[in-house]
Amino acid sequence: MVEGVLHPDAVRLGREAARRLALSGICEVRPGLTDREFAWIEIEYGIEFADDHRAFLAAGLPVNSARPEEGATWERPWPDWRDGEEEELRLHLEWPVREVLNDVQRGAWLRSWGAPPENSAEALRIAGQELARAPKLIPLYGHRFLPGGRGTYGSQVLSIWGTDIISYGRDLAEYVTNDFYPRDDDAGLWGKGAAVSVWGEFLQKKSTESG
Repeated sequence: MVEGVLHPDAVRLGREAARRLALSGICEVRPGLTDREFAWIEIEYGIEFADDHRAFLAAGLPVNSARPEEGATWERPWPDWRDGEEEELRLHLEWPVREVLNDVQRGAWLRSWGAPPENSAEALRIAGQELARAPKLIPLYGHRFLPGGRGTYGSQVLSIWGTDIISYGRDLAEYVTNDFYPRDDDAGLWGKGAAVSVWGEFLQKKSTESG
């Protein structure tokens, strides 16, 4: 279905991620989204899936079949693009910007934005403008996000918790392995993928502060 419109490497990457997720047994996977469903979702929510993300969801749609653990941040961490509630999906899409702006109110700032204003309202205005120019982040699972964009693929997956942003895999397939398969406690840090405009600056800032 997707080979005619997506880059073959994106299709392979998305399908490999879907294969790894299905083998993990971590969740139920229902039939993938159709071209018609993708078209409606992108228009309704003003987004564009990256090609590998689209291939991943075309291969199978992960659903929230397990009851959340007590105190879990996300009651339904998998975005249900087919049957989910509109308000819930919009809140999920707004999470990255909303959370970063919350931290800006507490004094967080990127050097590339210029000198931080003394006025909190002005800081929020500038930060909001900068984030509006950043790549739109599309939810994968909970607070894990993949940059969107038609014709793009192979971006790293980002975990967004305010300005505490870390890479959860250099690409979509690696992310699935990192998040849903057992990991050796002695393993090194996960490799970062291609740089992501604006959002990636928080990664660099955190690396600099910890160095």
